[in-house]
Amino acid sequence: MPDQQSIITWAIIAITALVSIAAFNNARLFSELLFEPFVIKARGQWYRFLTHAFIHANWPHLLVNMFVLYMFGRNVEPLLDRITGTDATFPYLALYIGGVLFSTLPSYKRHIHDPNYRAVGASGAVSAVLFAQILMLPTMPVRFMFFPFAMPAWIFGAIYLWYSWYMDKRGGDNVAHDAHFFGAVYGVAFMTVLEPSLLLHIGSFQQELLQ
Repeated sequence: MPDQQSIITWAIIAITALVSIAAFNNARLFSELLFEPFVIKARGQWYRFLTHAFIHANWPHLLVNMFVLYMFGRNVEPLLDRITGTDATFPYLALYIGGVLFSTLPSYKRHIHDPNYRAVGASGAVSAVLFAQILMLPTMPVRFMFFPFAMPAWIFGAIYLWYSWYMDKRGGDNVAHDAHFFGAVYGVAFMTVLEPSLLLHIGSFQQELLQ
């Protein structure tokens, strides 16, 4: 059974998996939901700013994004509950959906006149959740899929951004790798607005939890 403290994370994973799998087998659905700045501007299909986060380029893309969301979302969701002193549903959705929207803005501006640019994936939102945890729990050990050893969250985050930069430069896979960086910026900014002391005293929240 899913942890009741991370029910929104599980719900997002389930919905994203279902829509992505449906789109794998339906080219028309895939085309209707993906992020396409030229089409958004020409046809006013603003919904694509959000829907592209629920489809993925292939199975590895989907599995990696959902695995990272699971690893970090299950920690961030209950921590937001503790920070706000209320139910975490609204702040967590604001973090996730805000990450989707904010991370697409640079690509939209950059490719608005490019009819060939397309991108899919929840990269920006997942990155926002990842860096929200890094701000709260920077040295918490993280074990990623086939890595033989655990590493501090901040090191995982640095590797994640480097990989995103490399893949963005390589291009050609319809994955919005640059969204990882801008999602990370949004995640840090969101948590700083929510709890300014996190940025001023990085790691202090983790120390409080360990006491």
